[in-house]
Amino acid sequence: MTFVWWVLSLVTVLAIGLATWRMVFGPRYADRIVALDILLAAALVLCIVAALATARTVFLDVAIGLALVGFVATVGWARFVERGERS
Repeated sequence: MTFVWWVLSLVTVLAIGLATWRMVFGPRYADRIVALDILLAAALVLCIVAALATARTVFLDVAIGLALVGFVATVGWARFVERGERS
């Protein structure tokens, strides 16, 4: 099972790298918001992997909090960009 956690962590780190690339070189604000959402999803995956690896449920509580805050932040940023960007 440890191998699966390592592979999942490695794929998540790859997603973080690609999302960071999109945040830096994204041509539009919408691309950057999607990259932020990917970073949030990657953080959730890392919290879940930490919970599985350590058998502690506190990481699941952190993941739930991140999901709630991240959803509200994504909706807020999307509304902000929708009003501000005209392309």
